[in-house]
Amino acid sequence: MIGTTLSPEDAKAIVRRNTEEVQSKGDFALFETLFADDFRDRTPQPNMSPDKDGVRILYKRLRAAFGDFHAVIHWQAADGDIVTTFKTYHGVHRGEFLGIAPTGRTIQFDTVDAMRIVDGRISEHWGVADLYGLVRRLTEQAPPSSGEAA
Repeated sequence: MIGTTLSPEDAKAIVRRNTEEVQSKGDFALFETLFADDFRDRTPQPNMSPDKDGVRILYKRLRAAFGDFHAVIHWQAADGDIVTTFKTYHGVHRGEFLGIAPTGRTIQFDTVDAMRIVDGRISEHWGVADLYGLVRRLTEQAPPSSGEAA
């Protein structure tokens, strides 16, 4: 892909803004600026389209399902036009997610994303998220209280 070459720090800043301002704070006007119109998600979540619309819907569903949804970035690395980020998402399950009714449980799950930056915009994404761990946490039986038999 031919495009404007950014410094590794500038490329990481674009991805960090997506994580901190769009995903964590719900700034969807910024989403429109950060993501290329021809964006491609190479690892879309179940039942999501692999394009900009699919990612917008996913982000909105996550924010609706998990009160105070936010991410903590542990590290980022840039290699050419690809930025890799390891982060942990946090929130409280207050809305339906993946067909699971709200549980009120506090969740966290780890994600590793790789995002290609072309002409200052996010153009491609590859990612691995611990959705199995998240679903397990949301569907596990609560332990009995101290007064109940196990």
